[in-house]
Amino acid sequence: MSLNLAMMLREAAHTHPHRTAIVLDDERLGYADLDHAADRFAAGLVRHGIRPGDVVAVQLPNVPQFAVAHFGILKVGAVVVPMNVLLKAREVAYLLGDSGARTLITWGAVAGEAAKGAADAGVSDLVVLGDPGPGTSIGGVLRFEELLAHDDGPVLEQRDPGDVAVIVYTAGTTGVPKGAELTHFQLFMNADTPGRLFGIRDDDVVLVALPLFHVYALSSQLHVCVRFAATMTLLPRFDAGRALEVIERDGVTVFEGVPTMYIALLTHPERAARDTSSLRVGISGGAPIPAEVLDEFEREFGVVILEGYGLSETASTTTFNVSAEERRVYSVGKPVYGVEIRICDESGRELPPGRGNVGEILVRGVNVMRGYHGRPRATAEAFAGGWFHTGDLGHIDSDGFLFVVDRKTDLIIRGGYNVYPREVEDVLYTHPAVREAAVIGVPDPRLGQEVKAVVALREGKHATEADLVEYVRERVASYKYPRSVEFRDTLPKGAGDKILKRAL
Repeated sequence: MSLNLAMMLREAAHTHPHRTAIVLDDERLGYADLDHAADRFAAGLVRHGIRPGDVVAVQLPNVPQFAVAHFGILKVGAVVVPMNVLLKAREVAYLLGDSGARTLITWGAVAGEAAKGAADAGVSDLVVLGDPGPGTSIGGVLRFEELLAHDDGPVLEQRDPGDVAVIVYTAGTTGVPKGAELTHFQLFMNADTPGRLFGIRDDDVVLVALPLFHVYALSSQLHVCVRFAATMTLLPRFDAGRALEVIERDGVTVFEGVPTMYIALLTHPERAARDTSSLRVGISGGAPIPAEVLDEFEREFGVVILEGYGLSETASTTTFNVSAEERRVYSVGKPVYGVEIRICDESGRELPPGRGNVGEILVRGVNVMRGYHGRPRATAEAFAGGWFHTGDLGHIDSDGFLFVVDRKTDLIIRGGYNVYPREVEDVLYTHPAVREAAVIGVPDPRLGQEVKAVVALREGKHATEADLVEYVRERVASYKYPRSVEFRDTLPKGAGDKILKRAL
């Protein structure tokens, strides 16, 4: 048996060749054209020496070329590593080195940082889309268009269904970012099954405002839309006013987003002036949506929000509320086909249904990753007892609906982006004035959580809040740096001399 995830694109191009696949302002790309472009890109990769099993990183915003590169890489039988365009050089180097990437495809506006990171990781193959920013000089790189120059006919290397198609980086349940290995079969199932549950049709127009390098947009939007030949209208960067304009302009029928996006749409001053009557459903994930936000959005926009739950390690969708009639409001729904969940206490004992029986959410099924790339110990720990331990806390009601209560880990979710405290702490510790540091999430009415640092300085050293904020801002992506710093003489510690974040 063989399976290549890119077969979905080939099928959509065959059944709906003239159907619009992607819209970006005035640019439109049909399914036949998208498939052909992906073939040409694949041919260019082959001519450039990429072979089945090689790893290629893609660092692009929401532009049509992301889909071209993504499916082109898959057609070769290579492995895709999607990367955030906001990453700084040290972060780029880490992901490239950890994944073993041979090539980095990056965006001109961030090519300077990308090139530095690639050089540090020993990656010499750099492909750039667009012009590098002002003052950026990079030699010896390929232009994205050069890989589209040759038309060698259809390309589609067959793979084993269990072969890795995409490595998505995540903090996992603890520690620094780890690469979740997602297979062709897992990603196909998590396009086909959720798409049917979402009710996606070939006449739907889906607003893609979530970043395509994130598993939510990659799996639940790009893959789902291609599987069912729906139209994607792209926003390179989310802006509520722009989103409302695009909803009206393109007749968007499906809006998928994180809670902060729903809040932004609700509170935008132009909301009432825009025609959003084309919307038929909202889909929310990434973090629990506040009950008052859900209720107000449904009332003001006249659509139902269906909430789901998933992680990078589960290829996005794990549970989902399938319809207005069958949903349980404020829950994240029931497990999708082929997936099981259970709630367990710290000893591993399964807890019975009930609001008072809160425990860790465990998952197993067709959507769960193969493992963490190159990390057998972390994989074994995550799959203790044969179930994937999510690090999230929740409970199940008597009808099988899951309610997510909290995060078990220290992971901060800022506006739908994951911020790993240790990564920020590591940067703080490189500052000559910092003795101790802890990074925590604090409640924020707009973003859900905001990043805060608690710091103790070295004796005789001085640093202001502004000094430390700027120091970290220069070294990490813009969504990660702390917006506030609290100074203490010392940080609380436990018996093992570890800093007790829960005391902060």
